[in-house]
Amino acid sequence: MHRVVALVRSPQSTFELSCAAEVFGIERGGIPARYAFDVCTEHPGPVATSAGYDMLVTAGLDALDRADTVLVPGWLPTDEPPSAAVIRSLRNAHARGARLVSICTGVFALAHAGVLDGRRATTHWARADELATRFPAVQLDRDVLYVDHGDVATSAGAGAGIDLCLHLVRTDQGAEYAAQVARSMVMPPHREGGQLQYAAPPHPMQIDGSLAPLLEWVIGRLGEPLTVEDLAARAGVSSRTLARRFIDQLGVGPGQWLLTRRITAARELLETSDLPVDAVARRVGLSSATNLRRRFLRTLGTTPGAYRRAFRTEPEHSVGFQNEQLAE
Repeated sequence: MHRVVALVRSPQSTFELSCAAEVFGIERGGIPARYAFDVCTEHPGPVATSAGYDMLVTAGLDALDRADTVLVPGWLPTDEPPSAAVIRSLRNAHARGARLVSICTGVFALAHAGVLDGRRATTHWARADELATRFPAVQLDRDVLYVDHGDVATSAGAGAGIDLCLHLVRTDQGAEYAAQVARSMVMPPHREGGQLQYAAPPHPMQIDGSLAPLLEWVIGRLGEPLTVEDLAARAGVSSRTLARRFIDQLGVGPGQWLLTRRITAARELLETSDLPVDAVARRVGLSSATNLRRRFLRTLGTTPGAYRRAFRTEPEHSVGFQNEQLAE
């Protein structure tokens, strides 16, 4: 069991805490429990929330000594630094190998602890200027949903916190398990951390020019050699108009969105199937193992074979593994 401990303080955002609790702390029928979730605070007892009620937290900072992941679900007010005891606990947890994670303003606590110096991090766009001004040693990335270094991870606003938590489940347990958790939450199983922060239309089918029908059509045809021009023709608009709609509704252009979907599909196949790398590349529309390898290196900083060995959720059959080695 991977132990996740959330460090809270008054006034605690209930939504940001619930993002983590929903992903890591809920027992779900038919899905094996692989996480233990707990909440702690510096001074155990009633902790005020931003929703107008108190919650009783009985665990103190010593709970962080037993955590595999320490999660800070917001830190308000941001201009009040953590106490020396909190900073010491965060640093000690990181030094012994625990993963430190922040949601939204929780990044300020990690910045105070010094674990983000010289590293990329993100936060809610409305807090970005403050973070950049107060912590110039942190390499702020204003636009992304989350940044994961392995030992430290930060997310943008509270909604992006769910994306980061599901990404961590995917990293820990594989794509299939993460998809089961996401499905039970009625959430998309994966959003790339590099995706821009944006407010997605709440009801895209009700918006004129919505891309929803086109996106569904494309996802069912990733193995075909689709181009941006093909997408524009399907939508009945010019390539320029299509690009504008993608930027407005998704925050990225159609070519980048299509490539991201193909890489995501390839990652899932590498994690859950024995298909040779060349077959994976063809199935997701990237034509060859060479092309897939180049895209993986540029996007993920690793090769398809190395990714499979790191994230494979079941033992590989010998034939499939040998074919993959040949393709690499």
